[in-house]
Amino acid sequence: MRTFTAIIADDHAIVRSGLRAALETPGLIEPGGLSVVAEAANGIESIAAVRVHRPHLLLLDVQMPLAGGTEVVLETRRWSPDTRIVVLTGISAIGKISELLDTGVDGLFSKATENAELYRALPLILRGGRHVSEYMLDLLEAAPDRVSLTDRERQTLNLIVAGRSNKEMAELLGISPKTVDRHRTNLMQKLQVHSVAQLIAFALQEGLIDPSAEL
Repeated sequence: MRTFTAIIADDHAIVRSGLRAALETPGLIEPGGLSVVAEAANGIESIAAVRVHRPHLLLLDVQMPLAGGTEVVLETRRWSPDTRIVVLTGISAIGKISELLDTGVDGLFSKATENAELYRALPLILRGGRHVSEYMLDLLEAAPDRVSLTDRERQTLNLIVAGRSNKEMAELLGISPKTVDRHRTNLMQKLQVHSVAQLIAFALQEGLIDPSAEL
């Protein structure tokens, strides 16, 4: 009988404990249970654990200290491309949900709902399937049409939110200050905002930055 390995990445010990108990319980998800080979309490630990263990499954919370969820997903794809990545999150911001789907996660579930749907879907996901929970799908369906940002516009937004000047952004992005100014103007026109404060409010609303993080 095949035994799947798993890493649980969440900054709350009580959540990790509950998920470990569920994953390891014979018959709940897999006949013999899964083998939890590591737990991680922040993004850096998550990436390090994936590099060491290369598990079949990474069960990931995307709101953790030290490294963002998108970064953990991308680094996991880099170091362990066969690992199935399942996000279990309390995030409801449409922008962040869409961003996670764009990274190609294999499962996306909300902490706002019961875990029964997660447990039913994991066997399929472990064998190559993909599942987005009904709760997340309902959020996406109910959301108004979103403005699509280019990668450069998203980089510019993040740097503006971080308080970088046009000169600093130009150096970081390898472009001229005039080009940075054009990206800034296009970004504000596209989002229909008129100040940095409104840009920050948009980024918070869309889940693009963590309001508790130090910029």
